[in-house]
Amino acid sequence: MFLQVKDLRYSYGETEAVEQASIQVDRGEFVGIIGPNGSGKSTLLKAVYRGLVPDRGSITLEGEDLLRMPYKRSALQMAVVGQEHEIPFDFSVEEVVAMGRAPHKRLFDIDTKKDRDIVRHALECLGMEGLAKRSYLQLSGGEKQRVLIARAIAQESGFFVLDEPTNHLDISYQLQIFDLIKGLGVTVLAAIHDLNLASLYCDRLYVMKEGRVIMEGTPEEVLTAQNIYRIYGVQSSVEIHRLTGKTSITFLPEGVSA
Repeated sequence: MFLQVKDLRYSYGETEAVEQASIQVDRGEFVGIIGPNGSGKSTLLKAVYRGLVPDRGSITLEGEDLLRMPYKRSALQMAVVGQEHEIPFDFSVEEVVAMGRAPHKRLFDIDTKKDRDIVRHALECLGMEGLAKRSYLQLSGGEKQRVLIARAIAQESGFFVLDEPTNHLDISYQLQIFDLIKGLGVTVLAAIHDLNLASLYCDRLYVMKEGRVIMEGTPEEVLTAQNIYRIYGVQSSVEIHRLTGKTSITFLPEGVSA
């Protein structure tokens, strides 16, 4: 298997955020993590992309101990797009995207023509080439998120870790970005807020609640009306969409039953 997380635990002080979480991702899979706010999704992903060190448990990437791997080496294999998108200095859009080339360089190496071509291509993929010279700090939240996804593409890694990557985007860009990432043929582990997007794009889903992984399976197996009520406490109508062939969910207001 490509990625294996086993018996992961992490606490913020006395508050246990993730408790004995285990997941695995095979090469080429698009795996989603869903669950209510505060269920531990982001904490689990931060441990995977080394944004924090777990209290216990193991993480292996292609059979190697990820927690002991040199950071530059793991950065060559893993690109990350998180929820936060603040950069403390006033870089241009193309400079931010060029940061994705850093794992491929030695200290003080300058950008080559190949680097510039990769950056330009990444911007074109996201429809951002017209903003290349703009200040990153002057962009909207959605534009910033698209720039960070372009940076991940410029990194040329075979594994994307995405923490609700389309949260700040309107629906057209959400679909565009998921179509783009799916088309790259990379391995993906993503926390996804929108269950219909998770159904459309994920091969498998893990469900987290109160810091634990409580369920795993295909979207069709996981996203039933009964499971959605168990996870989120809301009623829903679930059917297979006649055009996509995927599970489609309609959430129902209180007092309306399927």
